[in-house]
Amino acid sequence: MHSVVARVTARIIERSADTRAAYLAVVDAMITRRPAQDRMGCANLAHAYAALPGADKFRVTVEKAPNVGVVTAYNDMLSAHQPYQTYPAILRDEAAKHHATVQVAGGVPAMCDGITQGTPGMELSLFSRDAIAMATAVALSHDVFDGVLLLGVCDKIVPGLLIGALHFGHLPCVFVPAGPMGSGLSNHEKSRVREQFAQGLVGRDELLKAESAAYHSPGTCTFYGTANSNQMLLEAMGLHVPGAAFAHPGTAEREVFTRQALRTVLDIGKRGPRFTPIGRLVDERCIVNAMVALLATGGSTNHLIHWVAIARSAGILIDWSDFDELSSAVPLLARVYPNGDADVNQFQAAGGPPWILRELLSGGFMHPDAGSVNAGGIAAGGQGAPAVSGDESVLRSVARPFSPTGGLRLLQGRLGRAVIKVSAVPEDRHVVQAPARVFDSQEALLAAFSAGEVQQDMVAVVRFQGPQANGMPELHKLTPPLAVLQNQGFQVALVTDGRMSGASGKVPAAIHVTPEAQAGGPLAKVRDGDIVRVDAVAGTLDVLVDDAEWAARTPTPYNAPAATGFGREIFANFRRHAGGAEQGACTWL
Repeated sequence: MHSVVARVTARIIERSADTRAAYLAVVDAMITRRPAQDRMGCANLAHAYAALPGADKFRVTVEKAPNVGVVTAYNDMLSAHQPYQTYPAILRDEAAKHHATVQVAGGVPAMCDGITQGTPGMELSLFSRDAIAMATAVALSHDVFDGVLLLGVCDKIVPGLLIGALHFGHLPCVFVPAGPMGSGLSNHEKSRVREQFAQGLVGRDELLKAESAAYHSPGTCTFYGTANSNQMLLEAMGLHVPGAAFAHPGTAEREVFTRQALRTVLDIGKRGPRFTPIGRLVDERCIVNAMVALLATGGSTNHLIHWVAIARSAGILIDWSDFDELSSAVPLLARVYPNGDADVNQFQAAGGPPWILRELLSGGFMHPDAGSVNAGGIAAGGQGAPAVSGDESVLRSVARPFSPTGGLRLLQGRLGRAVIKVSAVPEDRHVVQAPARVFDSQEALLAAFSAGEVQQDMVAVVRFQGPQANGMPELHKLTPPLAVLQNQGFQVALVTDGRMSGASGKVPAAIHVTPEAQAGGPLAKVRDGDIVRVDAVAGTLDVLVDDAEWAARTPTPYNAPAATGFGREIFANFRRHAGGAEQGACTWL
C-alpha cells in the first residue's frame, strides 16, 4: 500500500472512531432482527403484499422467499434515466428464476443540470440530492425488504440514493446503472460552437443543432462529468456488478448486467452465501478507494461535496485536506473530456473502469481488502481489463501516467478554502494574478461580457452562490465566455462559492469557496480592482490588499432576488440549514 494512501486512511479511521462505532451499533442492532414475515403484524404484511400477483404473494408470505426492493429514478424525460422503464420487468423475471420476489419500493426525483443550467431551476439542484435521500428513506421505511437494487445514474441522484441507503445500512444493496448514449458530436466541437455563439458568430439555430447532435439518444451524456464520475466511483467501491458502468442502454450486454445485479443482491442477502450489508461494506477503505479513483481519472469536482456527505452517512469523517493529500500521490491515468478529447465511450473502449482499478490496485493506491458486492472482492472490478491500454492518449498505466499527481488541488488563504480541478487546465495557467471583477450573480457577469466590459486580464469573483445564499447552483454557463477571453490572450480565472461541476473546462476556477459569502465569508469583502492571486502550484487563494484596509472593510450584504416561482421558497428551509461545502452542504446534520 502506498504510504500516503495508508496514512490518509489511518487518519480517517482515527478521526471517525466514535461516529463510525455509533453507526455500526445501529446497523448491527437492525441486522439481528427477525425477518419481516415473522416480525411484522399481519395487517402490515397484508398491506405490503396486497398488490403482488398470486404466485409472488404465496412465495413471499408462505414460503418466505427473499423480497428485493427497487428504488428507481426512472422518468422518460431525462435521457440517462429513460432506460429504467423496462428494468422492473427484467428484474421480476430474473427473480422468479431464483425463487425471489421484487417490488418497486419507490421512485425518487431526478432533475437534469443540463436542462436547468443557467435557469432558476438550477437553485434546486444541489438540494435535490437530500430530497432524493429522503425519498429513498421513505421507500425503504416499509421495512419488508431483504435487499435493495438502486436504479440511478446522474449528478445528484447516485449520491442521494447512496446517502439514503446508508441510513438503512443493515440492507444489502447493489447499484444498477443504465449506461451512456453513443458518441455524437464531439465534446470539443460542441464547446467550439458554444464559444462561437457567445461571441455572436453563430445563431441560435446552429447552436441548437450542435447541442442536439451531442445529446441525441437515451443514456448519460458522453463527457466525464458528475454522472459518469459517479459510475467510476461506484465501481471502485464495489457497489456495481464489475464492468457494468458504461455498457450502452438497450443492448444484450446491458441486460446481462441488470440480471446479474438481481442475482448479486440475493447472494449477499442474509440467506445468501455472502451476507454483505451496505453499512459494513462502505467503510473507511471503501471511501478512500472512491476518492483515489476520482483523482486518478480527473473526475467531477462535485464529489468533493457529495462524498463528504456520503461518508458522513456511514459515520466516516473526511475533508478536503484528505483529498488534497491523496492527490499529491495518486497518478492521473485518464484523459477524458474535459481533461482530454476522448468521451466515455472511447474511455470504455480503451479499457475503462477495469483498467483503472487494476492499475490502481497493482500500484498500491487502492485497498485490495475493501468490501465488495462481488464474490471476487474489489479485485474483480479489474478483471477483463486488456493487458495494454487500447489508446494511450486516453488511458495510461501507473508506470507511465499523464501526471504523477491527481487532478484536484486544495487552495487556501485569505479568501478561504477552495478546490481547483487542475487536470483540465494547462500548466501555464495554474497561476493567475489579476484585478478582480466582482459580480453577485452569474447573470451579471454574462451581461458584462455581452456588453464588452470585461475585455481584460481579470479574476472574476462570482459570490453569493453558496448553499445558504441560493442553493449553490452550477455556473457552467460561464465557461464559454471565460474561455473566449482566455483564447483572446487575457489572463482569466474564476473564484466563486458556487459550483462548476465536472465540466469546468480549461479556465482555472477556484470553486466551492468556503466559508461562503452569505455565511460571512471573505468573498463578501472583495472589491473591483483588488489584486487576486489564484495559485494552484503553491495551493493558495489570496487577495493582495493591505492588512489594515482589509480588516476595516464592511462585507457587502446579499441582495437576494425575489422568489422566481420555480420552487425557491419550497427549498428555503434547506438553505437555512445547509452546512458549508466542505461539510458536504448537508441539510440533515
